Amino acid sequence: MTIQVGDKVPSINFKVMTEEGPKDHSSDEVFAGKKVVFFAVPGAFTPGCSMTHLPGFVVNADAIKAKGVDTIACMAVNDAFVMGAWGKVQNAEEILMLADGNGEFTSAIGLQLDASGFGMGSRAQRFGMIVDGGTVTYLGIEAPGEIKVSSAEAMLETL
Repeated sequence: MTIQVGDKVPSINFKVMTEEGPKDHSSDEVFAGKKVVFFAVPGAFTPGCSMTHLPGFVVNADAIKAKGVDTIACMAVNDAFVMGAWGKVQNAEEILMLADGNGEFTSAIGLQLDASGFGMGSRAQRFGMIVDGGTVTYLGIEAPGEIKVSSAEAMLETL
């Protein structure tokens, strides 16, 4: 079942790249007691994700945080090495780059995407959420090929 506004986010571990290598970073650490703008992309380094989606958050990070947001987080069903490298290439220092390598979080919230036709296996749908204290207050799930309801601009407008 797909997560809905009013639902609590599940307690699952992500991976993040650190100077010492990949480390666990629980969803509780990400969301508990914080206001979080969270968005997911089908894949790091893919065209729409690299040219539009993530760059919008990089450019608008200060404006988003000025609205009382504690954390901006980007998630993909990629490994921590890929997410770390993509964050560096995109100058995403203000964005928490979360790897859901096995798709556990994505599955738990019911937002999987079958991208096997592109040779990418099971991925996350493109979506954005605003989560306040662990509870979803906004959820925008994109139609295929679109970056509208989960864009940085849409999140800013919603905040």
